[in-house]
Amino acid sequence: MDYQLIRSKRKTLSLQINRNAQLIVRAPHRLPIQQIEVFIQNKSNWIKQKTQALQNQIIKKPDYLTGEKFLYLGNRYPLIRQTTLNNRLVFDGKVFKLSHNSDAASEFYRWYKSAFKKIALPRLDYYSDLYQLKYNKIHLKKQKTLWGSCSSTNNINLNYLLTGAPMSAIDYVIVHELSHIKHKNHSQDFWNLVQSILPDYKTARKWLKDNGHQLHNL
Repeated sequence: MDYQLIRSKRKTLSLQINRNAQLIVRAPHRLPIQQIEVFIQNKSNWIKQKTQALQNQIIKKPDYLTGEKFLYLGNRYPLIRQTTLNNRLVFDGKVFKLSHNSDAASEFYRWYKSAFKKIALPRLDYYSDLYQLKYNKIHLKKQKTLWGSCSSTNNINLNYLLTGAPMSAIDYVIVHELSHIKHKNHSQDFWNLVQSILPDYKTARKWLKDNGHQLHNL
């Protein structure tokens, strides 16, 4: 099993799988290689599981060619590159269409943000009004690690890349952040509130955990 060995003044062995699905071993300076490799062998099942999970998340960036598929509300739709469009991405419910001379990534980001406003903002107000969870301001952002956040002053941020996720996942993130208006933590009371609003929230949360990395693939 290939690995990168890093020795230091530490007293114990540790294993890490980096973002490129490579095994990193950290060990004390004088620990024999034989002991290190026995330790690796004993952890082989864990290593395989973690490596496979990360490899599944390493997705090639799109080339934006005709036939490639892109997520919208949890489903994948093909892209068609055309010469007749005026530098804009359009979606007709079945396919995405984009002119050949467009900056494809920028157009997808623009379209996702615009679509997210139409999809998410009415849902945000619906849950806010129904459960009396009043927010202050709403900001839509493209973030690498967060799907949403709620500030101490009840300003809510939502990641517009959620446009690619199923509606149930969008609702979950919205309800999650609105629930922080009442509970500024992840206490049992917080999760009880989330569940009282969305009894099946764990399914949506699992979808994001398993597939969220795909939403960044633009």
